[in-house]
Amino acid sequence: MFQLSVTVTAIYLYRCAASSCDTTKCMAIKKRVTISQVAREAGVSTQTVSRVINERPDVSRATRRRVKDVIERLGYRPSHAARTLSQGQSRSIGVVAYGIEYFGPSRALSGIEKQASQLGYTPVLYLLREPEIENVSQILAEVLSRSVDGIIWAVPEIGCNRSWLDKRVPGLPVPLVLLSMEPRPDTSVVSVDNYRGGKLATQHLIAQGYEDIGLITGPLDWWEARERARGWRDALIEAGSAIEKNQKVCGDWTAESGSLGLTSLLEQRPKIDAVFASNDQMALGAIQAARRRGLRLPEDLALVGFDNAPEAAFLWPPLTTVGQPLYDVGCFSVKELQRLIDEGKEETAAIQPRTTVLQPTLIVRESSGVNLPVS
Repeated sequence: MFQLSVTVTAIYLYRCAASSCDTTKCMAIKKRVTISQVAREAGVSTQTVSRVINERPDVSRATRRRVKDVIERLGYRPSHAARTLSQGQSRSIGVVAYGIEYFGPSRALSGIEKQASQLGYTPVLYLLREPEIENVSQILAEVLSRSVDGIIWAVPEIGCNRSWLDKRVPGLPVPLVLLSMEPRPDTSVVSVDNYRGGKLATQHLIAQGYEDIGLITGPLDWWEARERARGWRDALIEAGSAIEKNQKVCGDWTAESGSLGLTSLLEQRPKIDAVFASNDQMALGAIQAARRRGLRLPEDLALVGFDNAPEAAFLWPPLTTVGQPLYDVGCFSVKELQRLIDEGKEETAAIQPRTTVLQPTLIVRESSGVNLPVS
């Protein structure tokens, strides 16, 4: 297991040209404007400036506008440390993540960063090399040592890597939100309806007239992979189709496993006419395997993927796929964490975890289109 701590923040550098640099002016630029200077310039107390900065309602509109004008003119920037002390918050959130080299996790993290920035939080990112971890206590201690206001656990649910929740969550001093896992009543979870996505993909192939629809699953110790497979199975059962053992093969999310998976399916079921690959990478490998066997898509074999990776529209033929709102998953996770943080400030309010499930969408392209309308 490997941990990398990265604070997502911005550093601004100022540089003067040597030929025109005025030392006095440069020193003035570097000197920090204080809240007292703002108060003196605006003709108000430092407490009033503080109220304006913290968006307190007990300031008149005219005074608020005057103070903000002075802040903008002088270039005043509130001290992060001072705001932390005054508000009792660090305005930072810990984000424990895995797999950011992959499309899905990277999209979710993009959403987290954007929403956190909009709400005034700095994400502190911890990357895990392996998602199946045992030393959760050490990781949580490391994150909490940064005085974060809350934690987003952006690691997929694999096997029993959620077993620590029952022991750790009740004693955590800050709120916790988990991504991409099976909902549970005592924890806030934000995820995509993977079951619905698998069902959408399969129902589309059924509606297109395909009769023998195979499946290339993701690794079945992943909750998301099991949910997509369950959607495929239930769609077939509801359509009155029998499911046989040789109708499904297991992949590992990689293009290579998609190629091997389609080869196995075609050897096991030579008359198979459609395949649902549980992610776009495996669908890419399946396209290569189909071409090597001289099969045309979609005339000889239809194919649907899952993710709507940017490259999916540029494959040949363009890939029908299930789009996941993963960027929105990241945004919603920060909003949910903010809600929990705010509830935690109310001494009389009980913190209520909740589950947010975002819906996928089917994006139809030529790889599955025997009955597509002619454009």
